[in-house]
Amino acid sequence: MKIVFMGTPDFSVPTLQELIGSEHEVVAVVTKPDKPKGRGKKVVCTPVKEVAIAHHIPVYQPKKLREEDFIQAMETINPDVMIVIAFGQILPKRILNLPKYGCINVHASLLPKYRGAGPIQWSIINGESETGVTTMYMDVGIDTGDMIHKEVVKIEDTDTGGTLHDKLSVVGAKLLIKTLKEVAQHTAPREKQDDSLSNYAPMLEKSLGNIDWEKDAAKIELLVRGLNPWPSAYTYLGNKILKIWSATVIEETISGVPGEIVKKTKEGFIVKCGQKSLLLNEVQLQGKKRMTADAFLRGYDVKLGEILGRRC
Repeated sequence: MKIVFMGTPDFSVPTLQELIGSEHEVVAVVTKPDKPKGRGKKVVCTPVKEVAIAHHIPVYQPKKLREEDFIQAMETINPDVMIVIAFGQILPKRILNLPKYGCINVHASLLPKYRGAGPIQWSIINGESETGVTTMYMDVGIDTGDMIHKEVVKIEDTDTGGTLHDKLSVVGAKLLIKTLKEVAQHTAPREKQDDSLSNYAPMLEKSLGNIDWEKDAAKIELLVRGLNPWPSAYTYLGNKILKIWSATVIEETISGVPGEIVKKTKEGFIVKCGQKSLLLNEVQLQGKKRMTADAFLRGYDVKLGEILGRRC
């Protein structure tokens, strides 16, 4: 099939690479415009664009998909199917109705659960035991189209937003190839979503990572894993931000108030939570490198009884 691929971040790359190596023809790639990044504000292209350039595939970067020039270019290409994965914009009807076989989305959740921009991270934060990938026909809603195939992926106790992201990106690439084969043969299933089972996984914001030590230690540990590597869970040590990269729930009863550093060990230091406590295993103080908590203790005078978190 003649394919137009639409995607932007790292998550989209394995699927694009799988398509390039398949029997299908990727005739164009659509991705977000280049933008400045980092302290030097150097303009960089998206990960998807880098792959497209390396394989000499034409790239389109419209600011808005409703731009007439862009729509006319897609009409001229006249693809059999458009593949959309983590693109970041809603497709207008003219685009949705353009390809012969429609627009197919690869979504990183077991729909209808976790529609929206942050399904991977929210599945960990909410303590799900499993997640997965769904291929679906796109419609005018946000992740509301008819489902084609699903593949379940177990969420391990050690998974972070980063590790789960990588697993699902590979699973999604393989699942799409299976899906396209059946779509081309007109044998692909089509299952409507039960809207009553849906929930929304909103885009992640940095403020989400601000730890509320009044919460249960297990919930905070899930937040730490879900927001690793971005935007990261954090608290305040004195007037400086302290990012928490890894933590372990401590079952033993330790007296103290939420946010209080109640104990130091060979592995790190323990903070009292609303219920139970957390051993901080890996941290990063503002302006410093990420390090194990035991290394941090050797270079920073952490005082027992000190309260973490911004205070008025």
